[in-house]
Amino acid sequence: MTFSLPRFDLDEFVRATLGEDLGTEGDITSAAVIPPDVRFGGVMASRDAIIVAGLPIAEAFFRTVDSEVRIGTQVADGESVGKDVVLMQIDGNARALLAAERSALNTVQHLSGIATMTRRYVDAIAGTGATLLDTRKTIPGLRMLEKYATRVGGATNHRMGLWDAAMIKDNHVAVAGSVAEAVRRAVAAGIERIIVEVDRIDQIEPALDAGATHLLLDNMVPWQLREAVELVGGRVPTEASGGVRLETIRAIAETGVTYISVGRLTQSAPAADIGLDFSTSPTFLEA
Repeated sequence: MTFSLPRFDLDEFVRATLGEDLGTEGDITSAAVIPPDVRFGGVMASRDAIIVAGLPIAEAFFRTVDSEVRIGTQVADGESVGKDVVLMQIDGNARALLAAERSALNTVQHLSGIATMTRRYVDAIAGTGATLLDTRKTIPGLRMLEKYATRVGGATNHRMGLWDAAMIKDNHVAVAGSVAEAVRRAVAAGIERIIVEVDRIDQIEPALDAGATHLLLDNMVPWQLREAVELVGGRVPTEASGGVRLETIRAIAETGVTYISVGRLTQSAPAADIGLDFSTSPTFLEA
């Protein structure tokens, strides 16, 4: 199964993750208990309804520890599955599979949890015309994977980092002296995408006049968002942000904002309930 992401080195991620778990001594339990030539078969399955994400990465873990492992992937990333659905079958060297088990399972559980939560938010705003965005509130070192998972769940990636758009926030404004001056400096620097955070209606016109290309409406309640959207009048995209929850996102989307950004997609998503059980006499199902 081919898997690649821009700015993400899958081989290095797998090496580093396995290295963290195995250390310099390796899996001392399996080495002591399991003979070197014993084979295992494993079944990874959902234990709840989820959106699947991360199976190609799990496969990479198992192929790294056992080049001759047989893997049958029964579903694809992005699929919605119910409880007790087989996601992947593995057949290979028992010691090797156990060495990679936790790393593979952790990754699929984490990414599927993000994708599952994201899909709930996407479904909640269906038909409103608003687009769900993720944020930079990601676990250090896992941003590319976590943002991949939000895409799998149906969201659109916002900034991938500090390098792909300017985002002028209150601290930048405090140093520059005003919203307008901060935007002017970004324009003078030749930056094309200039996102400006505003938390008051009276900041909107100065930001637009100075050259803002996107307005982030920070912690505004629905009536304020409607007023802001009407004032902007479609001149630039508008984004609602701050404290958005599943139970409030529909009302926010109905104000007419272009985007809604939700940090909790990557910051607070619980791990999906997925199990991986091994057997010495498995039945292997080809995909």
